[in-house]
Order: sequence, then structure tokens, then C-alpha cells
Amino acid sequence: MVLALLVPMLLVLAAPVTLLMRAVPGRRDGSRGPREWVLGFVHSRWGRVVSQPIVAGVVFVVGMIVFYFTPLFDWSLRSHVGHVWMVVHFTLAGYLFANALIGIDPGPNRPAYPQRLLLLFATMAFHAFFGVALMMQTSLLAADWFGNMGRPWGDSAIVDQQTGGSIAWGIGELPTLGLAIGVAVLWTRSDEREARRRDRQADRDGDAELAEYNAMLAKMAGRAPDAAAPGAAAEPTALTAPADAPGPDRPGPG
Repeated sequence: MVLALLVPMLLVLAAPVTLLMRAVPGRRDGSRGPREWVLGFVHSRWGRVVSQPIVAGVVFVVGMIVFYFTPLFDWSLRSHVGHVWMVVHFTLAGYLFANALIGIDPGPNRPAYPQRLLLLFATMAFHAFFGVALMMQTSLLAADWFGNMGRPWGDSAIVDQQTGGSIAWGIGELPTLGLAIGVAVLWTRSDEREARRRDRQADRDGDAELAEYNAMLAKMAGRAPDAAAPGAAAEPTALTAPADAPGPDRPGPG
């Protein structure tokens, strides 16, 4: 949970790709160094696909479910390669998801900020479902491994697994709050930058956009009388009483 939720959020805020581009010079002899490999991944077709916000969210959630409920979990326990693959997968999946929401590194065309919040809450709802599934499960994951540990102290392995499910459910709350705050801060800064850009544009062209808008309104107002249908009766501009209506010197019946 820490690898998939907390570490990627801190990593994204550090802008590692941007830092790499500024700190590592490019190679001019045609060989590939760290800068070239990272740029090759970022601009590759596969990299553009997996970094799309929706794809990154699906990989983030589905990857966790597939890992724990397939033999991949057992492989990561018995093999050092499998364990390293697990670390890389969860860190990279979390990074791609967080980068799609609050990242400033080169990446995909990120959606508007309301859509980012919607994607965040939808993804975390599926993540909570994963934790609840572990809490409700009565069969032990990797039973050949954990069931044969023979631990004489503490809770049983299935109780530990259910406790882990509750931790998986609850630990996502703080990172989710952090990501939501990050999206809100970026949203506010984006609005401020757009307002400053419009102010600079207005200073350069004498607020031509506002003048054009006012001219359009004036043109629409000038055409308003012509919009009435031919032959339609004009509405009276004031209410007048009929000649035979009762008045102070013309009493009514009775």
C-alpha cells in the first residue's frame, strides 16, 4: 500500500523526469544513457497509452486485484525476481496514476480538473472494494506459504489476512485526501494563471475581446425589434383603463 499510494505521490511532486532532463546531459555519440531511455519510454506509443489517466487508473486497481488473487502473489514470495517485479509494478502503476492527476512532468493530455477528481474518487472506490474483499474472504491467500509457517504466537494467518484487508481499505484515505488537495491547488493556480494571461492580453490589445463582446451585444440589441414576426400586434407599453370603466366620477353599478 505504501509503494502504490504514498511513495508515488511524493515521487510525482519531485518531478523526476524534469529533474533528469535538467541534470543529465544528452549523449551525442548515438548511444543510449538514462536520459535517452527515459525519454524513449515517455514518447513511445506504449508509454503514451499506459500513462493515459483512465488506463493508469485501471492498471492501478486491476493490477492489485490480479496480483493478489492469482499465482503472481505466490511467485513474488518464492522468487527474488518476482519480489523485485512486484516493487517495480506497484511503484510504477502508482506513479502513472498520480502523474495523471497532479504531475508536472511530461506526460499525457491530462483531463480537466473536475474529471481528475471524478477519476480519483472512482479509482479509490474500487481500491476500497479490494480491501473489503480481503476482509470478507475466508480462504487464505498463498495457503501453501502462510499456512505452513507454524507460528505459535499471535493471531492466525487468516485473521492477519483480514486485518491486512482493513489496513488496505483504510490506508487509502490519507493519500486520497492528499491527491484531492493537490488537484484543488493545481486547479486554483491554473485559474490564476489564466486570469493573469487575460489581463496581459487586455493590456496589449486594449481589451479588444471585451470591446468585441460589447459590440456583439449592441448589435444583437439593435436587431431585437426586427425579430418580431410580420403582422404581429405590438404589445402595449402601458395599461389604460377603458372609457366606461368605473372611476372617482363614474361610479360603477350598484
